[in-house]
Amino acid sequence: MTQKPGTTSSPNSPIRFRMATEADRSSLIPLINSAFAIETFLEGTRTDDQRLAAAMREGDILVAEDAGGQLLGSVYVEVRGTRGYLGMLAVDPAHQGTGLGLRIVASAEQHLRLLGCQAVDITVLSLRPELPPIYRRFGYAETGVENFSPSRAVTSGAECHFIVMSKELR
Repeated sequence: MTQKPGTTSSPNSPIRFRMATEADRSSLIPLINSAFAIETFLEGTRTDDQRLAAAMREGDILVAEDAGGQLLGSVYVEVRGTRGYLGMLAVDPAHQGTGLGLRIVASAEQHLRLLGCQAVDITVLSLRPELPPIYRRFGYAETGVENFSPSRAVTSGAECHFIVMSKELR
């Protein structure tokens, strides 16, 4: 695993989870965009200041940071009645494959439990077939499909929909 210049974290560093603040936006944007750079079937970046600000008004962003305050990952969290929603799970590419994504999701699920949610839903793009098996390992099951209304254009010829996955919170 390669470290980015200036980072001091390692897979064994203590991780702290907290809600993002407005001051985190400038660090979150490159983190999220680097994690979603694999989505070459969508034009443009995953987020920008305007889209992230809108998401933070609608819900919360939970962040994972190392002991030095370096943001390593994040996830969007929203309460929708008795159900929670998780989206835009992003793990710094240098920390992918270390189990950090699972820890971020578990922390977000605990947050939703404390807010009274009985279940949680996620949506994954059908053009990312590697994702459903990962979320199955996290305890999620496919529960349906939804139309995909992209905020960014899909490359020509690509057909895409959301796969809805859900998990009961106990």
